[in-house]
Amino acid sequence: MIHLFNGFQNPFGGSERETLELYRLLSAGSQVRLWATSSRVSEDLMREFPIRRVSPATRNVPDGGTYVFLGAHWRNKMWPYLVPRPHRLIYVFNTFHPKIIALTTRRPRLLGWPAAELVLISDFQRRMLEVEGVVHASPIDIERFSPLPARPSGPFRVGRLSRDTADKHHADDVALYEALLGDGIAVRIQGGMPLKGRLAPHPQLELLPQGEVAAEQFLPTLDVFYYRTGSHVETFGRVVFEAMACGLPVVCHANGGYADHIRHGENGFLFETTQQAARILADLKADPGLRATVGRKARQTVEQLFSPQALQQRLDFYRR
Repeated sequence: MIHLFNGFQNPFGGSERETLELYRLLSAGSQVRLWATSSRVSEDLMREFPIRRVSPATRNVPDGGTYVFLGAHWRNKMWPYLVPRPHRLIYVFNTFHPKIIALTTRRPRLLGWPAAELVLISDFQRRMLEVEGVVHASPIDIERFSPLPARPSGPFRVGRLSRDTADKHHADDVALYEALLGDGIAVRIQGGMPLKGRLAPHPQLELLPQGEVAAEQFLPTLDVFYYRTGSHVETFGRVVFEAMACGLPVVCHANGGYADHIRHGENGFLFETTQQAARILADLKADPGLRATVGRKARQTVEQLFSPQALQQRLDFYRR
C-alpha cells in the first residue's frame, strides 16, 4: 500500500495538484490512499477525492507500507508517533526551506522510522538547497492540457495563471501590464485579485479570481503566457509547463525551476529585467510565425518530459 500525505488546504495549490496527479497515475497499478494532515483541509477536495483525515483517536490512520509526504505539512504533528511504522518513507520536497529539510531528515530517527528518501522536483531546487535526492518533475496530465487548432480571435492577449496570493506577483509587473494595455495588448490574469486596486480599470484588462476558469480552458485563450513572481520562488512552476503543453510561447523570469527546461528563443523565453520582457512580448506580438514555432517546440518539450517512459520510471520509484 502506498499512502500519499498532503495538507490538501487549497484546491489550486501546486502541492495539492501534484499529490492528486501522482495519485491518479499510481492508482492505475497500485493500491493508493490519500491522507489529509491539516485541520484546514479543503471540503471541496474532500468531496471530489477519496481523502481521509488522519485521526488516531478514531483509528483512521495509515497501516504501514510506503509513506509519501508531499510538501511540509506534517513536521509539527504528533500523530506520526501514533501510527504503524512505514516500510519506506519518501519525502517529496517542493519548497525552499532548508530548516524543514533538516527536520524531515531528523524526525524519522526520533520516530524509529526508516531514513527519509528525498525527491526533489527540479535540478534548480537541488542546486539551490545543495542536497542530494532524486529529481522527479512534478507530474502533469498533458492530455488534459493541449493546443487548440487555432488561436482565439480578437486582440493579442498576454496572460498568466496562479493562486491569489501577493507573493505570486512581482511589484514591477503592474507597470508592465499598464504599458501593454497602452500598446493595445489585452491582459488576462487569473489569480489576479492581489492586483485589484493597483491596476486601473481598462476595457482590455481582465482580473479573475483563482479557479474562476479551469486551467485547461483558461490557458488556450491566451496568445502568450507571461510569468514572474515576487518573493515566492518557483521550485518547478507547474503552470509554466501546463502553458507549454497548450502550445503557448512562455515568457518567464529566469529565476525558477522551469528555467532548466526552457531554451531561450527556441521553446520559450527567459528574461532578467522588465525591459527585456517588454521587448520579447513586443516581438511576439509582431510575429505570429514566431509564436507558432516556439509554441510547437514548447509542446514537444513537455511531451518528452512527461512521456510514458519518463512517467513509468518515476512511478517505479514509488512502487519498489
